Amino acid sequence: MDTIHQKALYQLYTGIYGHAPSDASPLYGSGSNRRYVRLASSAGESCMGVTGTDVNENKAFLTIAGHFRSKGIPVPEIYAVSADGLSYLQEDLGDTLLYDMVEKARKDNSWDAVSGLLCRTMALLPKIQFEGADGLDFSVCYPQPSFDRRMALFDLNYFKYCFLKPSGLEFNEVRLQDDLERLADDLLDGGEGCVGSHRPGQPVPPTFLYRDFNARNVMIRDGQPYFIDFQGGRRGPIYYDVASFVWQARAKYPQELKNMMVESYVEALSEYVSVESSVFNGRLRIFLLFRLLQVLGAYGFRGLVEHKAQFVTSIPPALASLAELLDKPFRGLDAAELEARYPYLVQTLRRLTTLPRFAAEVEDGRLEVKVYSFSFKKGIPEDLSGNGGGYVFDCRSLHNPGRYEPYRKLTGRDEPVIRFLEDDGEVLGFMEHVYGVVDQHVETYAGRGFTHLSVSFGCTGGQHRSVYCAEHLAAHLTEKYPSIHVRLIHREHP
Repeated sequence: MDTIHQKALYQLYTGIYGHAPSDASPLYGSGSNRRYVRLASSAGESCMGVTGTDVNENKAFLTIAGHFRSKGIPVPEIYAVSADGLSYLQEDLGDTLLYDMVEKARKDNSWDAVSGLLCRTMALLPKIQFEGADGLDFSVCYPQPSFDRRMALFDLNYFKYCFLKPSGLEFNEVRLQDDLERLADDLLDGGEGCVGSHRPGQPVPPTFLYRDFNARNVMIRDGQPYFIDFQGGRRGPIYYDVASFVWQARAKYPQELKNMMVESYVEALSEYVSVESSVFNGRLRIFLLFRLLQVLGAYGFRGLVEHKAQFVTSIPPALASLAELLDKPFRGLDAAELEARYPYLVQTLRRLTTLPRFAAEVEDGRLEVKVYSFSFKKGIPEDLSGNGGGYVFDCRSLHNPGRYEPYRKLTGRDEPVIRFLEDDGEVLGFMEHVYGVVDQHVETYAGRGFTHLSVSFGCTGGQHRSVYCAEHLAAHLTEKYPSIHVRLIHREHP
């Protein structure tokens, strides 16, 4: 945090407590440009100092927070705001994120420990959506007052350009765009809060869309949920937030718990509108499809483009949720109905979810070695484990069979190419060096209990030399180390 903003926070703190803080501890992990610091004194006077880069975004948060508190919605109290609107102090809700509790429950398989809190959180969502919208000045919402078709297309194209294209999957962009635009229209069909029918004689009320409603944005204090980071909220449909929370990719909630959370939400929702199950489930499924595409766009940009590990490792579980939505019944609804409505989109997504490079990580404690072949023209394969490291071997010094017409349509898995490379002899000596280096690494990693290692072979086109080398290393490791898991991925020629 720069000196100017730190000074502003210290001045706000002094104005409230009569003295400067004795301790300032930065908090890390936010996905935005906002900066958080816990300010405290020896007397225990603690609060959170927040500095943003956009005064309008801050104004949205501050206005919504004040309005929510007036409605009895549990959000942090705002203590003071700087004159320029870029810094403010808010209530310190402690250090317990609901997501941290979810992570522990997932690792320990102790979902009963958090199921009550999760259901209680979902039961509070209708209050946020309906009472939070009542009397709210939506004109302050950032970056715009409501969710509309244009915003939906922004997110869908974000998925297309930041995830689908970088994935390397080929697709017909015109046909895909037709289905994406149909999906955008369907998202806005039926009004904002409509779930079948509403109170007789009453118009459908506007509803608040939290937009980033998930367990990372819920704090637990004294056993109760408190809500944070709603500065991107706006007027919009109720289903988006349900899909965001229940199907949060990294949480990996069991299906039974997902059902419990949705039912807790529906029961609370019935206090505001009447609910027709088939209509609710049908609309929720469309929004779940949209939400999964939206988060994959974010994971693509933050993970595949900016190489941030926490987003890269979120890709496989998000794709697993997408595959389940496309191929299994959803709350009693036929899975085939999505394909009937968006045929080319669903076909493309099915191909996307089966790409080997995005396969889920092994979670049984064994060492997993991912062996890649790739083309240097398209960049070095990303590390989906988030650990980094491993080896990248350059095969371009080897004699290239791709220079000769008989081999151009073949790959390093085909017998004529294998004979070409082995008869030349260069590749055999090259691979002996590779085996020596990688074997030592595998033995050390397995002995220390590490779970991820990547070995990549690159050449000009990712077709001949790199494919041969990857195939032979994978076979070598599988035979020599039967206790490890070997995953072979030919990125350019799956």
